[in-house]
Amino acid sequence: MTTGELKESIEEERSPTVSRHPSVGIVRETNDGERRVALVPKVVTTLIGKRLDVIVEPGAGQGALISDELYKEAGAAIGDAWSADVVLKVAAPSPEETARLRSGQKLIGFLAPRTNETGIAALAAAGVEAYAVEAIPRISRAQVMDALSSQANVAGYKAVIVAASESTRYFPMLTTAAGTVKPATVLVLGVGVAGLQALATAKRLGGRVTGYDVRPEVADQVRSVGAQWLDLGIDAAGEGGYARQLTEDERAQQQQALEDAIKGFDVVITTALVPGRPAPRLVTAAAVEGMKPGSVIVDLAGETGGNCELTEPGRTVVRHGVTICSPLNLPATMPEHASELYSKNVGALIELMFDENGVLAPDFDDEILSAACVTRQAVVV
Repeated sequence: MTTGELKESIEEERSPTVSRHPSVGIVRETNDGERRVALVPKVVTTLIGKRLDVIVEPGAGQGALISDELYKEAGAAIGDAWSADVVLKVAAPSPEETARLRSGQKLIGFLAPRTNETGIAALAAAGVEAYAVEAIPRISRAQVMDALSSQANVAGYKAVIVAASESTRYFPMLTTAAGTVKPATVLVLGVGVAGLQALATAKRLGGRVTGYDVRPEVADQVRSVGAQWLDLGIDAAGEGGYARQLTEDERAQQQQALEDAIKGFDVVITTALVPGRPAPRLVTAAAVEGMKPGSVIVDLAGETGGNCELTEPGRTVVRHGVTICSPLNLPATMPEHASELYSKNVGALIELMFDENGVLAPDFDDEILSAACVTRQAVVV
């Protein structure tokens, strides 16, 4: 080796952006209020142990209270994360961020493939191989990669904390020298992951909790967390664990029955979503008007229009004496644990993209990768 070649080799060794192995980049989130980060140091260490290089954009973990120094201690390099073979995000990239990606790169994140048509088309035009974590199938083998569920858990928990904070009443029953205070009555509409977590959290706070869903098969799950089941006689079980859209007759029947039931609750938490469609309206203006003043509604479906007719997405308003909260992106308000959970989901997906020899070669015969991939070879899949 000549002196010049030796010098060049040493400089490459010292450079944090020169990678001898496939590289993963952790970029800083730029969306307003987004404090999560795609990978935490613990998972960084795991990936480095599998002969991957990890590059972290300066300040990427700041919102989740993770310093660049902690990433360095985990073995990552601080540098141009956008140059990595696989770029990791939480939120979908902005047009400016998409412009930073090059053809052939892989991107993983919440990409909203059903509603973000312009953004997905831009990724395809840029030649990016994009993987939407929302599209990961809900099968047993993919549970560890299910970012929708992990973040819904966070949202369901925090929704109850928001409700308790806004409520004018105690959640638990209290017996004092001045008398007994009855427990708050809590109704959760939509019993997916977020709804079950909301039921369990409200129960732990001492509320008298009830769950409702148009899928009657989840009744046992509701009872398993100590809640009661509200049976309105409607069955709308759909594919993939989601509810199907109701017929007009079913919607009218549900609306009237719910309107009557809702008026008896102190707190209503709504979590009902139909993928790719506006959120179903479950709480009418008449139902709100019939609730006791001081009651609270927390609507977790605000990003797709809301389950409550009087919801104003992203705002807290008072209507007919009832406080209606529609917080957006609740998981970002708990960035430490939300990032930790998301990181494990993404880390497992990354590992699936490498073959047994450590080569970055996604197998599109794998049902998880084929379902999650939304753009490939400049085409929207």
